[in-house]
Amino acid sequence: MKLLPYVLTLLVASSSVLRAQAPAAPAKPAPAVAPATPVATPFPLPIQPPDVAAPKMDAKTGKEEAGFMASHEKFVATAKEGKAQVVFLGDSITAGWGGAGKEVWAKAFGQYAPANFGIGGDRTQHVLWRIQNGELDGLKPKAAVIMIGTNNAGNDTAAGIAKGVTKIVETVRTKLPNTKILLLAVFPRGSKPDGKIANPGYEKIKQVNAIIAKLDDKKNVHYLDIADKFLQGKDALDPAIMPDFLHLSPAGYQIWADAITPKLTELTK
Repeated sequence: MKLLPYVLTLLVASSSVLRAQAPAAPAKPAPAVAPATPVATPFPLPIQPPDVAAPKMDAKTGKEEAGFMASHEKFVATAKEGKAQVVFLGDSITAGWGGAGKEVWAKAFGQYAPANFGIGGDRTQHVLWRIQNGELDGLKPKAAVIMIGTNNAGNDTAAGIAKGVTKIVETVRTKLPNTKILLLAVFPRGSKPDGKIANPGYEKIKQVNAIIAKLDDKKNVHYLDIADKFLQGKDALDPAIMPDFLHLSPAGYQIWADAITPKLTELTK
C-alpha cells in the first residue's frame, strides 16, 4: 500500500508528458487580406483643342484639378476688387513672378497694383477657360500682358497653338475693350544638359510666334519678342537666367521686367 502514492505519481507524470508530446492542432488559416484600395483611379485625360476653352483636368480623379480651381477662384476674387491696372496672364513662368521674381515684381510693377494670373502647367485652353469664367470680370486694367503656349508644344500643332493664343487675345479685347494688350512671344526653351535652342519644342514655338506676331495692330495689340535677351550667344540659353532652360531665375525676371517696361509705360499712360 505504501507503493500506491508513488505509482499514482508516476502515472500522472507520464500522462503530462504524453500530452506535451501530442501534435498540436493545425492552425487556422489566416483570413485573406483584401487588396489595397488604390489611392486614386487613373482617368484618361480628355482631348482638349488649344482654341477651345477647357478647365485643367486631374487624371487621378477625372475631375477639375483642385489646385487649378483654387487658383482660379482666388483670381476671380482679385478681379472683383477691380484694383489692378496691369494684369499678367500665363502659365508657371508667369506664376513665377510670385516666387523667383517676387522682388523684381514689386519694384518694377508695384505702381500698377498688378494682378498675376499665372498657373503652372496651363495651356492656351486653360487660360481661355479662366478668362471666360470670371478672371476679367470687374477689372478695368490699362494693360494686359499675355505669354502662353509653351505647355501646348508637346501635343498641339503650331497652327493650333496660335489659334489658342488668338482666341485669348480676342476674348480679352471683347471683355476689356479699353485695355491695351502686350502680347509676348512664347519664351524659348532649351534642351538639357546644354540649353541648346535647336530642338523640336522650340522650333514649334518659333512657328507659333511667327503666326501670333501678325496680331499686332499697333493700336490695341502690341507684339514683343524678347527671346534673344535670354540667350547665351546665339544658340543656347544661359543657365544663370533659365536654370532648367525653361523657368526663370531672379536675374531672368529682372531681364523680363527691363525688356517690357518701356512698352508697358507707353501702354499705361
